[in-house]
Amino acid sequence: MSFSDLFDSGFKKRNEDHFASIVRVAMDDGIISEEEKSFLDRLARNLDISEGDYQIILKDYQSHPINPPSSYDKRLERLYDLARMVSVDHIKGDHEEIVMRKIAVGLGFSSDNVKYVVDKALVLVSNGVDLDTFTEEMRNMNR
Repeated sequence: MSFSDLFDSGFKKRNEDHFASIVRVAMDDGIISEEEKSFLDRLARNLDISEGDYQIILKDYQSHPINPPSSYDKRLERLYDLARMVSVDHIKGDHEEIVMRKIAVGLGFSSDNVKYVVDKALVLVSNGVDLDTFTEEMRNMNR
């Protein structure tokens, strides 16, 4: 097995675990609404989750460990990725923001200020900032 194969499998596993965590958040109320399903479909495509893996994760999402990133920077990176997906797909509306807030809490952000964090993330991404600027701005909002 080559080094690139190791990297690819690790990257794939991280994406699958990340996706499964988001499915778990979506299933928090026991069902996946049509809006959540559409979001999951786009997310799976963006994370390069195969159709077969997608179906397996939907059926058995609880077998994947919830691994919120341990570092704040990694949490911000995942939040940035999600906000970009929402922005690229031009998703708007209260329901989508509620799903984003659930996901942000699942990533390890405090429920006390998650609305502010998500709103700020969506504004920054809609302004076209890169990851470094996003991270710096998000860190500065806590000061």
